Amino acid sequence: MVSKYSLFAVVAVVASYLVGNGALTPPWYLKFGYIGTFIEVFLLQFAVRAFYSVLLKHRLSPLRHLPGPKDNHFLMGQWDSLFREPLGGPQRRWVKTIPNDGLIRFLGIFNQERLVITSAKALSEVLTTKSYDFVKPYEFSVGIGRLLGIGVLLAEGDEHKFQRKNLMPAFAFRHIKSLFPIFWSKSVEVTFAIDDEIKNTAGAPPSQAAINAGVSRDVKLDSDQAIVSVGQWFNRATLDIIGVAGMGQDFNAIADPTGELYQAYVRTFRPSREATILQILSIFIHHGIIRRLPFKHNREVNKSVKVIRDTCRDLIVKKKERLAKGLAADTDILSVALESGAFTNDQLTDQLMTFLAAGHDTTATSMIWAIYLLSQHPAMQTRLRAEIRAGLPSPDSGASITAADIERLPYLNAVCAEVLRHHSPVPLTLREANVDTTIQGVHIPKGTMLYLVAWATNRDPKLWGADVDVFDPERWLRDASGGAETNYAFLTFLHGPRSCIGEKFARGEFACLVATFVGRFEFELADPTMVDETTIPLRKGATSKPLNGLWMKTRKVEGW
Repeated sequence: MVSKYSLFAVVAVVASYLVGNGALTPPWYLKFGYIGTFIEVFLLQFAVRAFYSVLLKHRLSPLRHLPGPKDNHFLMGQWDSLFREPLGGPQRRWVKTIPNDGLIRFLGIFNQERLVITSAKALSEVLTTKSYDFVKPYEFSVGIGRLLGIGVLLAEGDEHKFQRKNLMPAFAFRHIKSLFPIFWSKSVEVTFAIDDEIKNTAGAPPSQAAINAGVSRDVKLDSDQAIVSVGQWFNRATLDIIGVAGMGQDFNAIADPTGELYQAYVRTFRPSREATILQILSIFIHHGIIRRLPFKHNREVNKSVKVIRDTCRDLIVKKKERLAKGLAADTDILSVALESGAFTNDQLTDQLMTFLAAGHDTTATSMIWAIYLLSQHPAMQTRLRAEIRAGLPSPDSGASITAADIERLPYLNAVCAEVLRHHSPVPLTLREANVDTTIQGVHIPKGTMLYLVAWATNRDPKLWGADVDVFDPERWLRDASGGAETNYAFLTFLHGPRSCIGEKFARGEFACLVATFVGRFEFELADPTMVDETTIPLRKGATSKPLNGLWMKTRKVEGW
């Protein structure tokens, strides 16, 4: 984007120089001096480029013969569907209704051409065999990099290979297994905190926050039931888990939600009209300008980013001081990364920012969907609770667990896998062709935008069968692959060199959180209108979850 406008400016400067020196003689009505000529030529180039990009380019594209939705607006393409529906929703519908051989073409706002990658073969090329032909779009990386830093999630090419190679020991399963006692202890801590909330508010009418979220003032509660906002508890728990297991620092968010770091993420992820406006403006205006606009949202994000970055820097300094004193290295991920000696302080800061943001919001989102789905299936909830109580120690016992204890619970693992399939916390991922390349023999021009949509692929009947939309943990007990014929049918953690480096970490903490919550509590929706998932407004962001949170009628089940 910058280079395009720079070229416009250079041509405009040359034109104004030639006009000013008499080498070019424009009509009398276009004579406005050096500045006027510069502006005229710049705007003319912009207008011609806009006309071509919006009205002609997609009609002349070599991809125009690919299948796709036909109900395009002449100017806005599929923008109406993309704006109104949840992220990944239109693509899920197209995958099921538009016959295709692995590629679906659609038009975004101002007829920007996009491809949805659908078949296992096409996905394997984009994610594995040609993974470095496709990069994260510049606008996306610049925008989200403000919060995440340019760590392993956003690095490209040789830099990504270097970072991933030197971080892999910290994320090897033999190391992750040693972190399960931390996962369990923090899961127990949040369970006790929810238990206390239930004791203090059982039978009480809903709070104003619950009413604002859609819970009826007249909701019926038993004397041992309380209305609990589960999402905020698990955001706090997962931040604490990544703090202790990832960095050796307890952020104490479960006990104290007023902490500076937790509040930084609350401010950043809070939905607002300003955030939506800025997101739309970023389509037309460079991110460097967007983030400097005098909006409250910008001020809050800038403040939050400073808190997060300063926290990460302080943790690195403390760890290095510990190692300098000859003390034994801790088992957390930061300590393992430091031992490699491969990263500078700034590089480590970016990695920690990535782990903090991506590592806690995704698992918290998965917990919300796990609780939502199990609330719709009481028999599954009861069966899972029985397995957990038979196989794991009561939180009251003070006993810890190992990775092997979790692995021995087949239904727990099946439920977790099915939640991650049915509702991937990250609905879609973007890629952009970095070079002229091919997918399944189809020529893909440099700059083509690709959509890898877990919300579509994970629910594609061609890959999973006719019962793809049914929440059915049994599919993972019948077959280790869940019944899919290819690994590429499950996109929650992606695949290949750019797959989620923290997958084993995420699966481990997710299983522990599900086990302690379901083992301890029985729960149902406080707002029965949410039974129909299509009526739930979802937050549009890196993760997708109910916009107004998830409020559950929750009670402790005695005996564990």
